[in-house]
Amino acid sequence: MLPRNPLKISRRALLRSAAVVPVLPLAGCLRRDAPAVASSHPTDIRIVEVAHSFEEFAYRAPYQFGGRTVDHVTLLNVDCRVRTGDGREAWGFGSMTMGNAWAFPAASQDAGLGAMVALAGELRSITADCDEAGHPVDLARVLDPEYAKAADALSRTRDLPAPIPKLCTLVVSSAFDAALHDAYGKAFGLSCYETYGPDYMRRDLSHDLGPEFKGEFLDRYVPVAPRATTPVFHSVGASDPLEPGDVRQRIDDGLPNTLEEWIRADGLTRFKVKLNGGNLEADLDRVIRTDRIANRLLPARGVTDWKYLLDFNEGCPNVGYLLEFMGRLRKATATGFDRILYIEQPTARDLERDRSNVMHEAARLCPIVADESLTDLESLLLAREMGYTGVALKACKGQSHAMLLAAAAQKYGMFLCVQDLTCPGASLIHSAGIAARVPGNAGIEANARQFVPAANSPWEDRFPGLFTIRNGVMQTGQLTGPGLGAVPPRTPA
Repeated sequence: MLPRNPLKISRRALLRSAAVVPVLPLAGCLRRDAPAVASSHPTDIRIVEVAHSFEEFAYRAPYQFGGRTVDHVTLLNVDCRVRTGDGREAWGFGSMTMGNAWAFPAASQDAGLGAMVALAGELRSITADCDEAGHPVDLARVLDPEYAKAADALSRTRDLPAPIPKLCTLVVSSAFDAALHDAYGKAFGLSCYETYGPDYMRRDLSHDLGPEFKGEFLDRYVPVAPRATTPVFHSVGASDPLEPGDVRQRIDDGLPNTLEEWIRADGLTRFKVKLNGGNLEADLDRVIRTDRIANRLLPARGVTDWKYLLDFNEGCPNVGYLLEFMGRLRKATATGFDRILYIEQPTARDLERDRSNVMHEAARLCPIVADESLTDLESLLLAREMGYTGVALKACKGQSHAMLLAAAAQKYGMFLCVQDLTCPGASLIHSAGIAARVPGNAGIEANARQFVPAANSPWEDRFPGLFTIRNGVMQTGQLTGPGLGAVPPRTPA
């Protein structure tokens, strides 16, 4: 692993140098009569068949974040059959929650979800028609521009309040990308993380990240073996009951109802506190109450080391609000403030339009992490230029995206973390695989167990300790199976 010292290179200079690096041609991607790139090479795959479907689940309780409330989830499931250069075939599986309230907040939930469902159909056709061959990262390099074109075309034909955002397209495409990585590993009988070196990837990282990465491959930055256990960040939704007095109507399904109960049941030591922003007193009270509960319960169990992360989901109107919040919280509970590992996406996601809200001063107090802002290398470099010191990697933005930006963030000495998007089932297995490997990652959010446990039930028995948390950790050492490690409960027809 490289030293954690930031490189002295500007965003503009790096992007300018990256622009001259040759990439795979796009012309053959959608033409069956075009020759594939190095199609006979045994470590390349070609896409043979793609199918997609949806599942719907109701939440057991509403989840509030960033001023939005969601009460159901739509999962996009993708099956993909690939063939290697030497004739082997394998099916891969990818799954992702659509997360429209987060990925497309400008649209109503119905309109946003409808656009994402329609986009999934377009991406299935594009993926199935792709005639290129290569590693899944090679295929992502040629498919992503076509996916973007499809989103733009769909935006023009639907009655939407804004064009489909790039983040939204990433979420939909992530299930297809996951299926490709999964199929690739299964074709060779390997974890996909064993295929990120030069024996399988014939193009180094300079093709995607610029000349500073020449001669380097993903295996330099992302280890093959997962950590045995990974701490779980329990999501404290902005409307979740913390104590018995907060419960309006008890849910009698055998699961905890309050933060107090969750701490006792799962042995929690990591807490992700969702804050709405815009109401300083309410935000402060939420963190102070959470800290008070932790201080009351955890030392009694012999726990002395617990941590918080605070997630505003863009809710702070400006950086001044954030700085005032941090200053007042520090005065109210100095020990609680010291337990903050990082603060996630405090202000608006469009950094190019929000250049005045720089994070240099706030980042001197604790890491400030870009999440919704982070959609590509350019956005990572812009965030760094504006004082963000960390990046949130997510399975919902795509395995290829997560791996490449994990490499870039390490090269530039940035803080790394892995976050969730209420990922159940196979998508949680995918997310946990990333979280257990990214160097320096402090834990994983796994809030599907809180809000949509029904979607986890088909997977629980086959992955003990992954969906049921004990002593505050997830058992991630088991995630070494072929592909992404998730074999679906059914076989594609």
